[in-house]
Amino acid sequence: MSKNIWIINQYTGGPKYGMNYRSYYLAKEFIKKDAQVTLFAGSFSHLFTNLPKISGNFTTENIDDINFIWVKTPYYKSSKSIKRIWNMLVFMFKLFFFNTTKIEKPDVIIISSLSLFPILNAYFWSKKFNAKLIFEIRDLWPQTLIELGNVSSKHPLVLFLGFFEKFGYKKADAVVSLLQNAKEYMINRGLQKDKFYYIPNGINLEEVEGAVPLCENVQKQLPKNKFLIGYVGTLGIANALEYLLESALALKDEKKIHFVLVGKGGEKEKLENFVNMHDLDNVTFIDPIPKIQVQSMLKYFDVCYIGLKKEPLFRYGVSPNKLFDYMYSAKPILYCIDSGKNNLVSEANCGLSIMPENVAALTEGISTLFHTSNEELQKYGENGKKYVLNNHTYTQLAGKFWSLF
Repeated sequence: MSKNIWIINQYTGGPKYGMNYRSYYLAKEFIKKDAQVTLFAGSFSHLFTNLPKISGNFTTENIDDINFIWVKTPYYKSSKSIKRIWNMLVFMFKLFFFNTTKIEKPDVIIISSLSLFPILNAYFWSKKFNAKLIFEIRDLWPQTLIELGNVSSKHPLVLFLGFFEKFGYKKADAVVSLLQNAKEYMINRGLQKDKFYYIPNGINLEEVEGAVPLCENVQKQLPKNKFLIGYVGTLGIANALEYLLESALALKDEKKIHFVLVGKGGEKEKLENFVNMHDLDNVTFIDPIPKIQVQSMLKYFDVCYIGLKKEPLFRYGVSPNKLFDYMYSAKPILYCIDSGKNNLVSEANCGLSIMPENVAALTEGISTLFHTSNEELQKYGENGKKYVLNNHTYTQLAGKFWSLF
């Protein structure tokens, strides 16, 4: 039976505009099941590479058969800007004035964080149209603010965000989390245990199978005849890349090992300064590449690095997109994240797991992989690709959502 699905995700995008892609990928899969999908998104995100052209408060655009409704939202400078909260509030307030008679009424409404505020819009519409309400939590807010931002649990902003979080847990028909170990956390905040569903991130097969070759100028920047330890993604504080460069310093006399960091972010200048200060010739920085070229880049790496700061928050689990891209590339993975029982690299046996913020252990791990036979490295890679294809394609993930409808 055909479904009409509304997805509210303020910070969603797609290939045309940039991150975040999850709602776009899910929508594409829902359409394959003969669903109609309307996606409500904000017109401005600091993660967009291009901004949609808007006219008035609501602009409709059809992208790959998905009916995008862009809600005009104000500019903010960075993810940590206080204006971002205003950006979120404006999105919520404007949705209350959207003329729902212009589109077909929904059977299912999915509200996806980061912003929690539109849970009010989603709840109101679910009652108005007798639609099923699904609350998707991609990160734990306001807990992230408390644990990573060192903000008091009594801070007005924390209490304000907490109201929307608990409201969603109470009113939703189902709560989907990308974090495997978040169930007890949510139950402690009012969620009925039978409403919890774990649906992580994954890969879009059309995208990874249709990877575009690297541009010639990018290929020329890659060192030849080296054992490449590679990273593709945001060069941010959370990604713990300073420890990778500390390992590069420790291994600077091993001329066959080279480190490649692809991307941009708030920490890039600091990381480049470290390399220059220590005169490291075993590190190469490459500017961001289009997402459709990521798999082509990963083919050049011998090992893929992923790391996060050592934070108690990650005990609830993690679901970084790049991990699944790495797995599909069939390359061994250096996994430097303390995510408790939620360790897919160990589960899939597709690389080495190392405690974060431990330069000695990371350096030893790199050296171990460098001295590992090609056959063993290939086996790690095959294990990862098999695991992601069996468990983390968006076709499979959308199927789990569909069972909730």
